[in-house]
Amino acid sequence: MQYLVSVLHDSGDLATSDEQAAIEVFNERLQAEGHWVFAGGLGTPDTATVIDNRGGAAVVTDGPFVETKEFLIGFWVMEAPDLDVALKLASAGSRACNRRVEVRPFL
Repeated sequence: MQYLVSVLHDSGDLATSDEQAAIEVFNERLQAEGHWVFAGGLGTPDTATVIDNRGGAAVVTDGPFVETKEFLIGFWVMEAPDLDVALKLASAGSRACNRRVEVRPFL
């Protein structure tokens, strides 16, 4: 089963060099153990563009759709046999990136 591990952050500060090194080690572990699917970092909310095409004409707006204290700054997509394994991996990921994470299964 695949899980999305969302990395949550509350400032525009990027990972420090120590955090980036720990993330790379964690990524290598995921790959070596067969849990790696995909991962990526994201720009801050001020770099977002929101598109709403529900009304027949696309409305394009700069910036985030909602104001929030925390935002998604990165993610991992992991392969794990069950939620318990995904939670253990996510715990190690949280430690590596020094940020809170959220785990959700893909449907």
